[in-house]
Amino acid sequence: MTFQNVRTQTVNVGGTAFSYRILGENKPGLPIIFLNHLSATLDECDPRIIDGLASVHPIICFDNRGIGSTGGATPKTVAEMATDAIAFIKALGYQKVDLFGFSLGGFISQEILLREPQLVRKAILAGTGPAGGEHISKMTPVVIKDVIKSKFTLRNEKFYLFFNRNTNGRKAAKNYLARLKERKENRGEKLKMKHLTHQLDAIKAYGLQSPQDLSVIKQPVLIVNGENDKMVPIINSTSLKDRISGSEIIIYKDAGHGSIFQYHEEFVKSALKFLE
Repeated sequence: MTFQNVRTQTVNVGGTAFSYRILGENKPGLPIIFLNHLSATLDECDPRIIDGLASVHPIICFDNRGIGSTGGATPKTVAEMATDAIAFIKALGYQKVDLFGFSLGGFISQEILLREPQLVRKAILAGTGPAGGEHISKMTPVVIKDVIKSKFTLRNEKFYLFFNRNTNGRKAAKNYLARLKERKENRGEKLKMKHLTHQLDAIKAYGLQSPQDLSVIKQPVLIVNGENDKMVPIINSTSLKDRISGSEIIIYKDAGHGSIFQYHEEFVKSALKFLE
């Protein structure tokens, strides 16, 4: 069983059916909850990363409220998204998990760490930053510009948003986007534009928030980013490192927001070592 063909399940979370996929269910490691990026559905989880982590740990990916195949209205704040994620974890019956949050998922992961620390053993924060972080409130025009460009060039917007515009970046983008098409059957619902707008509103509000006291986070935290992240600039990663005591950081050279996808083999090795 791989992420390419694992079945989609649902769980009732406060009256809403949340769609999720779990891989590596028979593995002995603590479950990893993967919190995905802006606009992402279940079908936009990188199968190489999910399969790699599932070789040791159960890993659960899910569609946020109002996204993909999960019902309900998309929350307009990161705090509400965190409330949903906490309820989802508890609906599955878990009392302790590891978190892996990418981009928007990293914002949500921080909220969970601050509000329900007893629920989390370790956390990986990739391509993300703190509340009130530099340029986070300005992500919307960056996204809209590349979404428009993608319409004219007939490319996926992630081709521009996640990767450098050089030979290595274009190759990594092509390979990553091809991997997302490997699942041929039982794909989920696609994102609706109004839900993207709600998520962008939530990110803008998060970027305008007052800074949170991240020094209270005592769990081991691994911070990962590319040196040329244009969505959540790298200064936000170094800010997380400075403010979360004992945290570790990996910065990938010649990589952008999607550094973990460009360097997926190296990332999986580092993540599994961190989660030992």
